[in-house]
Amino acid sequence: MPAVTVENPLNLPQLHKPAVGSRPRKVVQVATAPSGLEGEGFPVRRAFAGVDQARLDPFIMMDQMGEVEYAAGEAKGTPWHPHRGFETVTYLIDGTFRHQDSAGGGGLITDGDTQWMTAGSGLLHIEAPPEELVRSGGLFHGIQLWVNLPSVQKMSDPRYQDIRAGNVKLLTTEDGGSLVRVIAGSVAGYDGPGITHTPITLIHATVSPGARLELPWQPDYNALVYVLNGAGTVGTEARPVRMGQTAVFGDGDSIELRADDKQESRSPNLDVIILGGLPIGEEVAWYGPFVMNTHAELAQAFDDFRSGRMGTVPADRI
Repeated sequence: MPAVTVENPLNLPQLHKPAVGSRPRKVVQVATAPSGLEGEGFPVRRAFAGVDQARLDPFIMMDQMGEVEYAAGEAKGTPWHPHRGFETVTYLIDGTFRHQDSAGGGGLITDGDTQWMTAGSGLLHIEAPPEELVRSGGLFHGIQLWVNLPSVQKMSDPRYQDIRAGNVKLLTTEDGGSLVRVIAGSVAGYDGPGITHTPITLIHATVSPGARLELPWQPDYNALVYVLNGAGTVGTEARPVRMGQTAVFGDGDSIELRADDKQESRSPNLDVIILGGLPIGEEVAWYGPFVMNTHAELAQAFDDFRSGRMGTVPADRI
């Protein structure tokens, strides 16, 4: 069960259905995420694999990390590595992760926390499970989302936002069938705590079996739904989706999804990440840990990294 939950959703502010006359978005694609390994070997699903980059803008990629129950000594992270030109958003649904960077930033996120790191002009960082998790083992589940920066902000100073689980805006539907966690952006006039360079909305929703979730959606944003676990349908055409699939929506000003009446015992609800953003509309030159606008800027990023101009690993490394 996700760490951020409530006993009685009906005590929360309620989302009303989109206004009469709204234009529901149709589903234009359902893509299945391939599985792989990241960093030192923790399992991921590549959520946006097979989706046209033009429909993702301003997003670059998203990984579902886990869900995995580590035995003692199994938990893994990433080695020290650089980033430039975009933001990383690490939302930890369950578990604990420690971050550190070459500029002195970082910290511990756990059970529903989000760390929003603007890499900007560049830094080195590491993500690793704390020693106690390595020793004891335990549940680990989350996502990491890469959000592009427009060209005028790619060389901005790095910054962090630590969004604690208790600060996420919690909402429900009129029937109490869905728990909606707004991490960043706005939906139906309710704002999440995340401050974004690029206008986006990021939501984690849990939909009970048989329940329907209808959300108004900004017409100038794109719209994506990724299934963390469970099964259901998306769009007015009721397109089937299941764990590890991404639904890409077309134009309109509302989106809808429904959880199947029956769910498997391991995933009693339909859990989804709902996200969208205002397209930047610029050329993207992406290679490895750098997201720039031109090949020359990529070459400069690699040269700056090799020359130590993105910082050095601190003496008190984790």
